[in-house]
Amino acid sequence: MNNKIKIKTEQNITLPEYETIGSAGMDIKANIEENIVLKPGKRVLVNTGIYIQLPVGLEAQIRARSGLAVKYGIGLVNGVGTIDSDYRGEIKVPLINWGEEDFMIHTGDRIAQMVICKYEKVIWEKVHNLEITNRGSGGFGHTGI
Repeated sequence: MNNKIKIKTEQNITLPEYETIGSAGMDIKANIEENIVLKPGKRVLVNTGIYIQLPVGLEAQIRARSGLAVKYGIGLVNGVGTIDSDYRGEIKVPLINWGEEDFMIHTGDRIAQMVICKYEKVIWEKVHNLEITNRGSGGFGHTGI
């Protein structure tokens, strides 16, 4: 499957790319004028210098990089970010330092990953009752450990 998506970048920005043949996500890199020191418990919005034009029916999910999360406690403030098909602004990554040490961000650092996903719109059908299942309304921890 080969989907072409329009992308615009600021000068000297490399396109997001898959690191391996089996990668679902493309690395997103920081595009900053000065290094950023992200202190423990603090948040920062990091520029990437990329702009995309997605077709309707696709979204770009911005996700944390597992290596940064495990090694340094760096994650995304909103868990997973969504870039909608009608958004044309710069992709910016909201990072948070959950770790115990300062974390330095340099231009060109891989700070997140982007996964392109299909989605479907739904139409709500309001009803008085829902079908009964074995699980029913059991939630959080209902099925055991």
